Amino acid sequence: MVGSQSQSQSKGKLYIIGIGPGSVPQLTVRAKEVIESSDYIVGNGTYLDQMASLLNDQEIFRSSMGKEVDRSRKAVELAQDNVVAMISGGDANIYGMAGLVLEVAENADLSVEVEVLPGVTAITAAASVLGAPIVNDMCTVSLSDLLTPWEVIEKRLDAAASADFVMSLYNPKSRQRKSNFSRAIEIIKRHKDDSVPVGLVKNALREEGQDYIVTTLGDVLEYNDWVDMRTTILITTNDSRVWESEHGKRIITPRGYHRKYDY
Repeated sequence: MVGSQSQSQSKGKLYIIGIGPGSVPQLTVRAKEVIESSDYIVGNGTYLDQMASLLNDQEIFRSSMGKEVDRSRKAVELAQDNVVAMISGGDANIYGMAGLVLEVAENADLSVEVEVLPGVTAITAAASVLGAPIVNDMCTVSLSDLLTPWEVIEKRLDAAASADFVMSLYNPKSRQRKSNFSRAIEIIKRHKDDSVPVGLVKNALREEGQDYIVTTLGDVLEYNDWVDMRTTILITTNDSRVWESEHGKRIITPRGYHRKYDY
């Protein structure tokens, strides 16, 4: 059983840490402290490299993309008698490692105390670059059909677009999935106007390579070749608008204050 009472049965503890965009300045203070003080650090090699300045005397368990189950098993095993930090990109609950690690601990019937530490996720990182695109009701949809059937993804896209949610599209493209992004846009266009503002942000809040584009739903596929796995797409609402100033383009999604107040 996973729970706080496991401290009495084990001297170990497992932290599942969202490291945000992948730079130390974007970590929470708590996450930084835990990484520095853990006995073991477990993670994908890319994320470990991003945290390299915090890795000193800890033992490191490094693995590659696609080895998430192996990492989870190792983290749970080590946490029986050690303080372990499992590194997850973005936020550990939003397409991150928290769910899998807890499932592995549950299925193995191991007694491990687990604490999940949140991190900045792609939707909020991208939104901060674009201005204020997500201040009303929103949702996230991953376009990766590796673990979720495409038929299910289509239903979710259609439902969210029909309700005019602000929509954040994660994992829009990979070398194997080149058409999912364009297919998703065609579904969304059934319900949202071509004039709806769309923001595309690459490497949001990362120390290198950040870039962004502000366009519309009608024109977004003109940037199809620009989109990759490092890109987060924010498709706003029929009420959203673009504010152009000398400092560039920003997207504003009204919260509704204009209906009650003069300003």
